[in-house]
Amino acid sequence: MAKKDPTDLSVEEKLKTLYQLQTALSSIDEKRALRGELPLEVQDLEDEIEGLTTRVEKIQNEINEFERAIVQKKGEIANAEQSVSRYKEQLNEVKNNREYDTLSKEIEFQTLEIELCNKKIREANNRIAEKKEELTANQEVIKEREGDLEVKKSELDEIMEETRAEEDKLKEKVKDLESKIETRLLTSFKRIRKNARNGLGIVYVQRDACGGCFNKIPPQRQLDIKMHKKIIVCEYCGRIMIDPELAGVKLDKMGVEQPKKTRKRAIRKTASSKKTEDASDME
Repeated sequence: MAKKDPTDLSVEEKLKTLYQLQTALSSIDEKRALRGELPLEVQDLEDEIEGLTTRVEKIQNEINEFERAIVQKKGEIANAEQSVSRYKEQLNEVKNNREYDTLSKEIEFQTLEIELCNKKIREANNRIAEKKEELTANQEVIKEREGDLEVKKSELDEIMEETRAEEDKLKEKVKDLESKIETRLLTSFKRIRKNARNGLGIVYVQRDACGGCFNKIPPQRQLDIKMHKKIIVCEYCGRIMIDPELAGVKLDKMGVEQPKKTRKRAIRKTASSKKTEDASDME
């Protein structure tokens, strides 16, 4: 059977298809809401671990640089000590005061170089000790964060596993429904839905009011909505309006939708919340 062109659909069919699309999208939103802030928490932990790992690498590089500097200074000390020994031997062979003074100054200079190198080595060792403490602290934080990440990922995977099959079916349904709606109308619907706080782009009339912003709708406009002759939007919030009967929504005599059972994610109860529940049951 040939697929019907979206532009050939009647207003009534367009509204019904839009409402079915809204219902499917709201179900997907519900499933994503079950995850709560977990995806963001997982991402934050991953980013933090990445930052800490980079920090640890930087600290380790600094430690390596200090260690290389110590090796270099020890080499300079060894060279200076050899020079001092050589100059001291030459002192025994001097022939005049001028040579003696020159050698004495060289010995003094090399001795000062040795002292300076030793000072630099002490400073480098102190810095290495500080950096190692910092390194250990960061490694401990990484270990803690990795533990937290493992728990969060496990919890998220569990929720994803519970909802993945249903969400995939809903996504296929959304794709099919979108193909039945003309591009201009679908674009408008998506824009409305994006700007709506509760993600509703099409709503039904409830208690003579808009089901999105709850502003009163004039009787004549309600009649126009019931007639299904054209696409009507709420003059206050801009949402597309649909007659409850066309949407397949059952309202009671007061015009309120009959509550339907909703599936909630089971959560572990704390001792305090359980006590509160028990107290409420007793009342």
